[in-house]
Amino acid sequence: MRTAGEEIVSSCPQCGVEIRTDRRFTTWCAACEWNVDPQGAGKEKRGLDRVRRGLAQRYGARLFDELRGGGGERSGRTWSGPLAYALALTVHGLTVVLAVVGLWGLVRGWGGLGMAFGLFLLALAWSLRPRLNRLSENDRVLLRGDAPELFALVDEVAATLGTRSVDAVVVDVEANASVTHLGLRRRLLTLGLPLWEVLSPQQRIALLGHELGHFTHGDTRHGMVVGTAFRSLSTWLYYVRPMPNPNVVQAVTNLACVPLRLLITAVMALLDLLTARASQRGEYLADATAARTGSTEGAVGLMDRLMVTDSIVTTLQRETNSRRLRGTGRGGEQNGDGLWEALVAHLDSVPESEFERRRRVGALRGHSVDASHPPTHLRRRLLLDGTPVPAAVTADTARTERIGGELADVRGTLAREVVRDGYGDQ
Repeated sequence: MRTAGEEIVSSCPQCGVEIRTDRRFTTWCAACEWNVDPQGAGKEKRGLDRVRRGLAQRYGARLFDELRGGGGERSGRTWSGPLAYALALTVHGLTVVLAVVGLWGLVRGWGGLGMAFGLFLLALAWSLRPRLNRLSENDRVLLRGDAPELFALVDEVAATLGTRSVDAVVVDVEANASVTHLGLRRRLLTLGLPLWEVLSPQQRIALLGHELGHFTHGDTRHGMVVGTAFRSLSTWLYYVRPMPNPNVVQAVTNLACVPLRLLITAVMALLDLLTARASQRGEYLADATAARTGSTEGAVGLMDRLMVTDSIVTTLQRETNSRRLRGTGRGGEQNGDGLWEALVAHLDSVPESEFERRRRVGALRGHSVDASHPPTHLRRRLLLDGTPVPAAVTADTARTERIGGELADVRGTLAREVVRDGYGDQ
């Protein structure tokens, strides 16, 4: 074995081919895939999580074949959408029934046990009610006046896709991004600063194109009716979960709740089944809008970055722990200077061999971002198999610097908070 800087040169113990690997990452063989996945798939998913992961892989593969065959322009609307809405409305209808019966019990049983029963049902119905998304007082919210250049970029991406732009942007410390509705009409974009920082300008535009693309494809699973039904069912499941280390009475209660727990799980699985195809299709189509706005190269680069988000997490944890050990800076504040720059430097130093290893591991495991996304390697292949698309929206150096200036305050604040609280401990 020979070393040169960070590079290790060795021979594959399985096929004898010369291997060149960065010492900071896993040593593996591209020829025979020796040690490509040393950790294995990890703990097997169970219960509803296993059902969701299986649906993601099955529908993801089917839709890959369909879209690669030219089925990407069809609407994809089937009977499953109306059935999902009907099931979701049934879930919400049960909440209404609980509220009505509780109100009846409160009125008819005034002063007696019926009143207590009515109050209990009203409290239960209130906890199960559909909740509209609202901003938290802890959210780092940017409005148009706070970041005009960033909003101008988002507006341009939205106009390219023929959809309405967002009304607010929340910046947080997750290595992710998302869009959702605020209340009934407003739209919210959430940008995870760790992800945003490690992307190139075109990859950032591809990210915006992907997220805003969800507004154009009607993802039923995250819509108001079905999305809130999932939340209500999750609340039901929380209420009937088995109590740990039960006494005799609690053990009997746990046993009595088994049928209800199975019923709720079955309803959630059915709702997953009815919405899985539309959700998977929405991700593929959002990838297409990412390529349309930021170029195919930008969209593929974004996907590669998403495959190493665990490296983003590890780097931030290492950097924040190091800064916390060094103590506070001037004025008694935790020193967050250079945190994001250190993250970017590490991600830029990841060799292509490590990205390729992650892609192969993803193909072996059927990796996806989560259970609502198709397998990542299929999403990437679909983009590369198609005709390369140039960027419809671009950001030159000056524009990128202006956006960076608008984010400077929140960058500094979040860096100090991450160092103070520890990454992943908030």
